[in-house]
Amino acid sequence: MTIHAKNFIGGEWVEAGQKAPNLNPSNTQDVIGEFPRASRADAERAIAAAREAFPAWSRSTPQVRHDILKKIGDEILARKEELGRLLSREEGKTLPEGIGEAARAGQIFLFFSGECLRLAGEKLASVRPSVDVEITREPVGVVGLITPWNFPIAIPAWKIAPALAYGNTVVFKPADLVPATAHALSEIIIRSGIPAGVFNLVMGRGSEVGQAILEHPDVDAVSFTGSVQTGRSVAATCIQSTPMKKVQLEMGGKNPLVVLDDADLKVAVECAVNGAYFSTGQRCTASSRLIVTAGIHDRFVEAVSERLNSLVIDDALKAGTHIGPVVDQNQLDQDLSYIRIGQDEGAKLVTGGELLKRDTPGFYLAPALFTGVDNRMRISREEIFGPVAGVIRVKDYDEALEVSNDTQFGLSAGICTTSLKYASHFKRNAEAGMVMVNLATAGVDYHVPFGGRKGSSYGPREQGAYAREFYTTVKTAYTFDMNEPYVPKTKSSE
Repeated sequence: MTIHAKNFIGGEWVEAGQKAPNLNPSNTQDVIGEFPRASRADAERAIAAAREAFPAWSRSTPQVRHDILKKIGDEILARKEELGRLLSREEGKTLPEGIGEAARAGQIFLFFSGECLRLAGEKLASVRPSVDVEITREPVGVVGLITPWNFPIAIPAWKIAPALAYGNTVVFKPADLVPATAHALSEIIIRSGIPAGVFNLVMGRGSEVGQAILEHPDVDAVSFTGSVQTGRSVAATCIQSTPMKKVQLEMGGKNPLVVLDDADLKVAVECAVNGAYFSTGQRCTASSRLIVTAGIHDRFVEAVSERLNSLVIDDALKAGTHIGPVVDQNQLDQDLSYIRIGQDEGAKLVTGGELLKRDTPGFYLAPALFTGVDNRMRISREEIFGPVAGVIRVKDYDEALEVSNDTQFGLSAGICTTSLKYASHFKRNAEAGMVMVNLATAGVDYHVPFGGRKGSSYGPREQGAYAREFYTTVKTAYTFDMNEPYVPKTKSSE
């Protein structure tokens, strides 16, 4: 079925002047649909609609917002197989992964439907007599949401849901590569009964739509997920705009998985293969640096190689596929370029790294594993964002921790060990926003904070109750009691 999509602005579906085809990366002959390439003027109309809708929506009752978000979450969960299939067809992750992501999006909306009713304030005694102090949270205003292609429904969900829950209005710009999933999610949001202008979908290029969101004075805050380079530009534009915008960035990762001599080898292998290669390695939490101590190094490399060679790389929608295609030609070219860079730097390509042919034309790449990797190599320093990982050999835990933290990034870090001492020390000393013990570095819960340190993240955390730090602003109000304060009589005053 071919989709013919429109943008959604101010409560109406709106045609765009230009459209572009969307291709299935598992089968480039399969055109999913024609999707709008909105103009800057389209984005500005969406911003105006969101601004007009903000006063009423920001003062709507928690029950109204709860009911709308719950309806959205319920429909996503009821249709998770259908949505997951569309997602996998469009983005290339396997069907089980696509369905799982769709389910997660539904759970996120249901979580934030509850948060509508849980937002609380404080009432404190002032240090001054006859003065009351109230601390409350209010919505930020019009929020621009710019999302990436690698999680086409989960990341939009964890931005849109809290934005709406806390009373903000939304201008949503999905990534060019995944407009079909964004369009399907938007249809569900629109059917929830949400008032006109509260939610707006504008599909188009970042240079047009994204830039309009960043520069427009009626946008109060921007939440962005994408590359470090683009994130820096987003932050600079938001800070330099008048008035300045609140900004939240989730960017790259070069995540370490430490494997110690005492690790359970089977657990370590599954953590490495899942974290580094599933979802075709196209996750900011992927463990692309496998830091392994000398005593287990050779057995680990052999076992990971065997596991990789047993995986099925094929059409994302086929039953039994473990890893689907790379998302598009540009990303495939980047992956192949880094594989050549690794070889030129002196790393040994143990397995994978070659293009694969399947029944349909697609962007198929055999998962690549390097050994003899040094942490100073480019393949250890720069995010590849594909099914490529390198094994770095170290002598002991202390060196493993040092290498683990020697990166500009700090999103996720993992360790495989049976030692409580090392696990506890790593949790405390890993310079990352999220730490995994005997688990893959990729894969997180929807009700807890998500985010990192250093070059991986900027601004408040996403997901869970911590999302309120970005999507609300704190107000402190003082009230003086004009009446004479009551002073009880004492015997000395009688």
